[in-house]
Amino acid sequence: MADTPKSGQSEEHQAKPVVVDEAGLKSAGTAPPRRRSRKILYIAIAAAVVVVLGLALGLGLGLGLKDHGGRGDENEPSGPTPSEPPVTPNGTVWQPPVGAKWQIILNSVLDVPSANAKTTQALTPDVPVWDFDMFLHRNTNVISNLHSLGKRAICYFSAGSYEPYTPDNTSFVAADLGKTMDGWPDEKWLDIRRPSVRNIMLKRLDIAASMKCDAVDPDNVDGYQNANGLGLTKQDTIDFVRFLGKEASKRGLAMGLKNAGEVIEDVLDVVQFSVNEQCAQYNECDTFEKFTAAGKPVFHIEYPSGAPKAVKTQDSRKLCGATGADRFSTVLKGMDLDAWVEYCDGNVAETKVANTSDDGSDDE
Repeated sequence: MADTPKSGQSEEHQAKPVVVDEAGLKSAGTAPPRRRSRKILYIAIAAAVVVVLGLALGLGLGLGLKDHGGRGDENEPSGPTPSEPPVTPNGTVWQPPVGAKWQIILNSVLDVPSANAKTTQALTPDVPVWDFDMFLHRNTNVISNLHSLGKRAICYFSAGSYEPYTPDNTSFVAADLGKTMDGWPDEKWLDIRRPSVRNIMLKRLDIAASMKCDAVDPDNVDGYQNANGLGLTKQDTIDFVRFLGKEASKRGLAMGLKNAGEVIEDVLDVVQFSVNEQCAQYNECDTFEKFTAAGKPVFHIEYPSGAPKAVKTQDSRKLCGATGADRFSTVLKGMDLDAWVEYCDGNVAETKVANTSDDGSDDE
């Protein structure tokens, strides 16, 4: 599944020098059941700091959606209704520390031993934070095993795109869908303003809470930067992220902002971390320093030529030494976000995943 530049990027950005050779990046091939986000190709523009007051507790969620720009079609409910009531006050939401080491795997189910398991298998790498596909890990013991080892779980799902392979795909209606995503022929942009779409995302947050995820990593929230066919705006993204952040917090979930550097100042108070792709490659890491300045980490991914397993030392040094990224939690990964990872200290690891033998070949 080739990683293609987002449509709508400025010519100025297209001309920006890159650290690694784009032609050398490995294509991910055909779309796996889940996949990572698209890379962000934009020049982040610092907006004025906007302090958006939380809705009064007495207001219903339907009014909240009205304030967030829900369209409210005649045949739709006035706003989403959570399938479960809020369970945790905002004050208990996990705040990961700046510089926390992590691993991200989106194409496989993790094989994580319990702390009490009678096995010599160790969790590799031994890092405190793990980001993985939420739907792939339902009905597994992965999160409880991670917690038994003192680790944290970030659950990934796409919040801004329709994917035909998710178990809730039939919940979407035709009016929810926009244009096909450039480079992802099976996926379409979602109208993030619609109550029907937000209802589905609330249910996904309920799933994450029921799975005991510590946080969520909602992808594709920046549809306005693309030819989405829906007329989405930057303000729509701000409203949607604020909506998701507040609802995640009600469920005791931390939430990250995936890329979307242009809206950081407008949503920083409702998210606990950033998940960024390729800010070093595109000389944009200083934009995301707003997170670390606020005491919130940037979980940072770069996709160097040769990854996985054959990254040149000079490439890793350039990416890890990018201006503004010195306090980021940087990982070097292959574009399909598989089990392999390299860190800026030179350590390399490969995580054991389900249905994979010790030598890395698939079990028959």
